[in-house]
Amino acid sequence: MLGPAGPRDTAERRFAPCAVVPIYNHGRTIEATANALAAHGLPVLIVDDGSHEDTRRILDSLVAGRDDLCLIRLARNGGKGAALSAGFRAAHEAGYTHVLQIDADGQHDTADVPRFLAEAEAAPDAMVCGSPIYDASIPKGRLYGRYLTHACVWLETLSFDIQDSMLGYRLYPLGATHEEMSRKPFPPRMDFDTEIAVRLYWRGVPVRNVATRVIYPENGLSHFRMWRDNARITAMHTRLLLGMLPRAPRLLLRKLTRKPD
Repeated sequence: MLGPAGPRDTAERRFAPCAVVPIYNHGRTIEATANALAAHGLPVLIVDDGSHEDTRRILDSLVAGRDDLCLIRLARNGGKGAALSAGFRAAHEAGYTHVLQIDADGQHDTADVPRFLAEAEAAPDAMVCGSPIYDASIPKGRLYGRYLTHACVWLETLSFDIQDSMLGYRLYPLGATHEEMSRKPFPPRMDFDTEIAVRLYWRGVPVRNVATRVIYPENGLSHFRMWRDNARITAMHTRLLLGMLPRAPRLLLRKLTRKPD
């Protein structure tokens, strides 16, 4: 049960994962996503990021009488990153050790949840990142544009460890994540996914990558705004590149002294 009590005993707390799903007006797809996660035994925390009334009604109906689903409702839309940060804080307060982040829009393959969980249980200190396998449904501009961010992240981390920093399907060690979030808040909008990955890597959090199928559903609802979000992403990479410079000696030393997996 996801709630104030959290995991019941010490054994559970060694590896006690839950899922956090941010949602903003994805009323048509949230039920299938939440039920698929719950079917894998994950408590699910849904964070409603100021959705419209029709989605609010769907969410109220979905969680009614369920102890495997929990709803957090934000008063106004603050962005994907703000919703995830709220969910991470709630999961940490409830005593969970790991958080699986997944989108509400049906893009991500929930059949791969056990693979993410197995990687995290085998390496509890690691961040498990989804490495997307796209089909023909992905817009070509999105596909090619991702490579610019990949190159920036490889430079910001001085490594190729993070295969894809933009996919919002990953599993975090909640202790290190909460500490980093408390040190400095994560961005509230679409730049969240990349910045949290880079900053956790800077903290020394190891990375494991899981190949996973990703689709762009027909008539899917996207909240990405080209000019606004690309400006935010550009500003983020500027911050991260500047932040890499004083960390470069430590990152290089880490790379040179790391033992083979």
